[in-house]
Amino acid sequence: MSATAQTTDSPLSDKQRRILEYLRSNADDQTYFKSRLIGDALDLSAKEVGTNMTAIADGDYDLAVEKWGYSSSTTWMVET
Repeated sequence: MSATAQTTDSPLSDKQRRILEYLRSNADDQTYFKSRLIGDALDLSAKEVGTNMTAIADGDYDLAVEKWGYSSSTTWMVET
């Protein structure tokens, strides 16, 4: 996805769209995602990921996202 491509009708922020695309790209190979590791991949802090994941979890997208655990960074369960 290019940096100039944006969906103006999307209720998601740029960070939230980046996180959603990351999850979509990796959900077939992985079910559990740590905020810290998502942040490392996207150059975000774990706190930024956690704050923005709630919009994805609460939204109606092609992924089911649920907060799963808190050890050494919040873990999210993601199902397609």
